[in-house]
Amino acid sequence: MKGSLSAVRSTRRRGGGSGAAGLLYPLLGACLWAAVVGYKPVIIVHGLFDSSGDFKNLQRFINESHPGTNVTVIDLFDRSASLQPMWKQVEGFKAAIYPIMQNAADGVHFICYSQGGLVCRGILSTLSDHNVQSFISLSSPQAGQYGDTDYLRYLFPQFVKSNLFHLCYTAMGQRISICNYWNDPHHRDMYVNSSDYLALLNSERPNPNSTEWKKNFLKIKKLVLIGGPDDGVITPWQSSQFGFYDDNETVVEMQHQDIYLRDAFGLKTLGARGDLIVCTVAGVEHVFWHSNETVFHTCMEKWLE
Repeated sequence: MKGSLSAVRSTRRRGGGSGAAGLLYPLLGACLWAAVVGYKPVIIVHGLFDSSGDFKNLQRFINESHPGTNVTVIDLFDRSASLQPMWKQVEGFKAAIYPIMQNAADGVHFICYSQGGLVCRGILSTLSDHNVQSFISLSSPQAGQYGDTDYLRYLFPQFVKSNLFHLCYTAMGQRISICNYWNDPHHRDMYVNSSDYLALLNSERPNPNSTEWKKNFLKIKKLVLIGGPDDGVITPWQSSQFGFYDDNETVVEMQHQDIYLRDAFGLKTLGARGDLIVCTVAGVEHVFWHSNETVFHTCMEKWLE
């Protein structure tokens, strides 16, 4: 509204007209301005150990490039609560997000960071009447995680990547978010049979909901996958773009992954539609993706119209 009013005032100063024309020009200017700035609401979902307060720079980038945008960073499962099971987080975030969707006739955009990118996939797969236009996955382990990172050493000091499967692929382990998408390439059978979250989302094991979930997921208009080689946390970093290790720990890119080739949940369809965008940026460490202005302008800005 402020943008529209300021447009009216500036038109009056420039026009200097009178009568019908003097009234018409400001009204036309206001209408055109409203049409231009009618940006869709943006919903941001944070990652592991984050909170809503960590995204002030990203909010600023959005409002500077798209003035008047309604940006909501969902304030749930902050800090240590982000270790709660992924399906629990999906239901919690879904309940908070759904009213925003209902009030957005033209739809909303998702920016989902790190673990939040997998939360958003769960929402998009299970919510049949979502209206998400662009789903921007910002350095998220979409194909899973398998790496000796500082996060791993902090959470599980007695484990390294090669033996974490002993914990993660148990009923107790599956109550911890990171274990829900821990993907050990040397124990694929255990992952497929034990993962209560990622293996189901990927239709890597029989799932009676897979057809419906795929239909729901494909309602998005764009999938934007952002990542880079200097991330330092997402392992392999190509997981942010659905690449992952084979059993020799050689990275197999997305287009050669089984989940892509058999179009398990819609990646191949999105590619065929021209709606699958991959954006790779070097020199960005994991914790700086959402505060890097170059990343925003290069990879996100144009998909938030």
